[in-house]
Amino acid sequence: MHRPVCCRGKPAAAPDTLPVPKNVKDMKFFVQRDPNSNTVVYELNKTAQGSLDEKDPIHPFWIRYAEDGAQKELNYIQRKFAYGLNTKKTGTDSYELRFVCYSKLVLRLRKGPDSKYNVYTTINQKEAILDRVFVRIEGGTFWVPNVLYVELKGRDAVTGKALAGRFKP
Repeated sequence: MHRPVCCRGKPAAAPDTLPVPKNVKDMKFFVQRDPNSNTVVYELNKTAQGSLDEKDPIHPFWIRYAEDGAQKELNYIQRKFAYGLNTKKTGTDSYELRFVCYSKLVLRLRKGPDSKYNVYTTINQKEAILDRVFVRIEGGTFWVPNVLYVELKGRDAVTGKALAGRFKP
């Protein structure tokens, strides 16, 4: 079986062997990709009063597992060209989210019946609460990586059953 090689010639990590972020109070989902275990976490962005920041409802940041698990803010290029989100308010307690690097994937942040916010998307033609995104990269360049596939993992919004699906962007 062919094992993908990441952009630096090392064997690529299997998605399920990468660390899962823990102890992030309002984490909605996270993104991992080749070539290392560093992870971008997307958490609710709250005001000092504890309510959702309506202008900027999601705060992305790094957990740098390759650097002792340090948390770091995304830099300008990462926010504007890769891991940042474009956000549009679509109603009361409802937002459309799209990655700046791939606007075709529609995510929806909305308050559920339990009064908690979740990020929803479609996985295998079912509405799902998104938990994880994994991007398999093989070669390419900094600005134009060769993305083999994107894998989404989440839970069926109705049944809670685990869902996973892949697509080629």
